[in-house]
Amino acid sequence: MNADFRPTTVVPDVLVALGVREVKGACYARKDRNLLLHLANESEVRSLGPDFARLRAARGDAPFLGVIVTATGSGGYDFVSRFFAPWVGIDEDPVTGAAHCALTPYWASLTGKREMRAYQASPRGGEMTARSRGERVDLVGEAVMVAAGTLRLD
Repeated sequence: MNADFRPTTVVPDVLVALGVREVKGACYARKDRNLLLHLANESEVRSLGPDFARLRAARGDAPFLGVIVTATGSGGYDFVSRFFAPWVGIDEDPVTGAAHCALTPYWASLTGKREMRAYQASPRGGEMTARSRGERVDLVGEAVMVAAGTLRLD
C-alpha cells in the first residue's frame, strides 16, 4: 500500500451511522486527513443511507475530516466512491476532486494501473478519468460551475 496511507481501525459508530455492513479494509489518508473505507462491493457503496446527525457525533476526537467510501466498480469504471464530511459542513459532496487525489494512488497501488475510470455515486453523481503521475494526480472530466465572482483589489 502507498506510504501516504496508514491502516487504521474504525469506530463502530461511524460504520453504523454510514450504514456500512462490511469493510474490506480501512486506512487513514494522511495528506488530506480522510478516513478511507474499502467496502466489499459497489452496490454497498451506492446503497449507503447515512444518518448525518449520528455521523457527526460518532467521530469523537478522531483526526479525520471526511470519510471516503470506495469499492471496485463495474460497467467500465475501475472504482466507485462517495465522500462524506459533515464535520466541515458537507454532508455528501456530489463529486470530489480532493477525494480522488487520494483514491487514485490507493487504487493504483492495488491494481497497478496508472489511469482509471472513476464514478462518484452521490445522488447527482459524476465520472472522471484519474491518472496517477507519481506525486501528482490528473483528473479529467466535465465540471459544474456552482459559483462565479470577481475579486477586486483596491
